[in-house]
Amino acid sequence: AFESAVRLGCMSIPGGGLSSVARLRMILENEITVLCCAPTYALRLAQVAVQEEVKLSGSKVKRIIVAGEPGGSIPSTCAEIERSWPGARVVDHHGMTEVGPVSYGCPKRPGILHVIESSYIAEVIDFATGQAVQPGEKGELVLTNLGRTGSPLLRYRTGDLVQPCAEQPCACGSYELGLQGGILGRTDDMVVVRGVNIYPSAVEEIIRSCGGVAEFRVEIPSDRTLPELTIKAEAFPGQQEPKELAERLEAALRSAFALRIPVSIVPSGTLPRFEMKARRWVRV
Repeated sequence: AFESAVRLGCMSIPGGGLSSVARLRMILENEITVLCCAPTYALRLAQVAVQEEVKLSGSKVKRIIVAGEPGGSIPSTCAEIERSWPGARVVDHHGMTEVGPVSYGCPKRPGILHVIESSYIAEVIDFATGQAVQPGEKGELVLTNLGRTGSPLLRYRTGDLVQPCAEQPCACGSYELGLQGGILGRTDDMVVVRGVNIYPSAVEEIIRSCGGVAEFRVEIPSDRTLPELTIKAEAFPGQQEPKELAERLEAALRSAFALRIPVSIVPSGTLPRFEMKARRWVRV
């Protein structure tokens, strides 16, 4: 992304080796208009801005290009980032070290990723049978990359769970494969709890849509015969009573999954913060 921006003639400033406070100052002082980072870190920068009494309403950021985790195509996460960065719009994107940049956010339809089919032959298969799924059905994204001289891959199973769109062409005019909801999850991240398939992105959508949660962690106890989930969450300071927030989150999770998932509210600053990909699902 950095080298591409340089080729376009943009002033490109790397943020590596700096603290979050220093990055915020750099963004404001240089009137940065595009921010590239993980969705979690866009939210983290906004939290640091509040702590340091930095007004993001004074920033010139108009686009936040996110990658590295599913948040960019999760509606509630996108909405929270855009609320935190007034005037900015979130654009999702995903790629893989093994194959390169894979998709870009649709300019007309939020929550849709288009595969760059000039660079890939893309398939979506049933990860159990290996057969192609129909448009609208979920499956695993399989890629054959074209033009990658140093690392060609044939029918590479990405492990990404996706849902191909049925509409052709897209509202933006593209005929390239559209993925409804972006990357829905990883086939190896799914947890089966009492017969219910649960993906991290689905849990994040529910938690973010409830509002009031600064950070959260999902714990999977390793001493149980059957998988169970518990959630620890931090509330934004001074927003609401911890008991009320926990009850609201438990009710939303129960409504979505027909499961009782215990939620506990922990003191501010208890849970780790992330600058790269977040690791919110842990086995304990």
